[in-house]
Amino acid sequence: MKKYITKIVMVAILITTLISCSVSKDIETPKDALPENFRNASVSKDTASIADLEWKNFFTEKDIIKLIDSAVARNNDLQIATKNIEIAQYRFTQSKWNNVPQVNLGVTASSNNPSDNSFTGKNLGQALGQNHINDFTAGATLSWEADIWGKIKNQKKGAFAEYLQSEEVKKALQTTIVADVSRGYYNLLMLDAQLEIAKQTLKLNDSTTSIIKLKYDAGQVTSLAIQQSEAQKLNSAQLIPLLEQNIAIQENALSVLTGSFPDSKERTIRLSSIAVKNNAAVGIPSSLVSRRPDVKAAELDLKIANANVGITKADFYPALRITAQGGVNSFEASNWFNIPASLFGTVAGGLTQPLLNNKRVRTQYNIAVVEREKAVINFRQSVLIAVSEVSDALVAVEKLQQQEAFLQERVKTLQQAIKNANLLFKNGMAEYLEVLTAQATLLQSELELADIKRAQLSANTELYRALGGGWR
Repeated sequence: MKKYITKIVMVAILITTLISCSVSKDIETPKDALPENFRNASVSKDTASIADLEWKNFFTEKDIIKLIDSAVARNNDLQIATKNIEIAQYRFTQSKWNNVPQVNLGVTASSNNPSDNSFTGKNLGQALGQNHINDFTAGATLSWEADIWGKIKNQKKGAFAEYLQSEEVKKALQTTIVADVSRGYYNLLMLDAQLEIAKQTLKLNDSTTSIIKLKYDAGQVTSLAIQQSEAQKLNSAQLIPLLEQNIAIQENALSVLTGSFPDSKERTIRLSSIAVKNNAAVGIPSSLVSRRPDVKAAELDLKIANANVGITKADFYPALRITAQGGVNSFEASNWFNIPASLFGTVAGGLTQPLLNNKRVRTQYNIAVVEREKAVINFRQSVLIAVSEVSDALVAVEKLQQQEAFLQERVKTLQQAIKNANLLFKNGMAEYLEVLTAQATLLQSELELADIKRAQLSANTELYRALGGGWR
């Protein structure tokens, strides 16, 4: 039997060597999907990018690093992504065994009692002197399909691409979480700054109200002045609980991101003490394929689609299968393992060509081709979104810097106006409305300045994320 198995295997190998070929041509990633440069970026061929930095080197604030560390280790979405990677790895490992012969061991025993009036029953009684026949078999069966048309090879390619894609999905999720944690922390610092501004303004309003009351007692102003001053003070006071509420909500959101129950978050730095980075190194758009996990995942999706086309295309062609069976067989248990008399063996090989199910096979192939075309479009869309996000972040960084410069000057001017208005009011050279208007305008401008600073820091974080930073 070994001689026959060897011959059939040699023939199969020879056929595979002679006619093994790719039944479908893979579609490459479209090169024209990427522009030469980003909008709002200086023309450069330098491939260096801030996205190459590890997030621990991009963020310098210890509080942010601590929060991100906790998020990377404990975020539930990231842990689910890790489990998906394990599943994909198991599938890829299994795909490596698709071209290994399947071997099954089996032991069977049966007893047949034919009718005494049947031909078999009468002959059985004459031959063995009994009205039943037993059959005892122990053996192994082997089945192997030759990968002539690359079907199994494409299954391996597809499983490997799915494994890599699951890793990219986790990386993409981590970049988002890193950016969300840092933005949440900057938002927390902004709210702290705005709360401090509201408290300082309340003190200023209270001082102004005291002066107006003195002037009222002196008959220099009416009760309307006191009422308007009190109303403005209440407006500043109302901001305090609102900002405290927003602070608690932001802390709770950071707790969810870091995989912990709601609690307060440590802040050892103030918003005003954080320097806004000048992140000029953005690289070139073509590097997004390797840096942005979502773009890389879209590229891998095309590889998966290519593999599926190859798998469905191979179903059109004959499949070469080799089967073999061997073991021991006897109709008496006492002679079951009497070797070599009980030995048996069969070997078979055949080509199977789909005929009646050809329509189903062709439909599956056509669907796979369309799915591949969709993968190309999805890749183009992912690149389009990535480039757009980088361009948006670049223009935000540039324009927010300009807005911040104007707002800084505005706040300085209003602070000086407050001093002048208070001095003039005390000396009776200005109306109380001028003082109240100046204070209200300063409050709004200082709140806006804190928000602009937060927006600048967030824009830098968004640029880092859009370029593919945060997963290293």
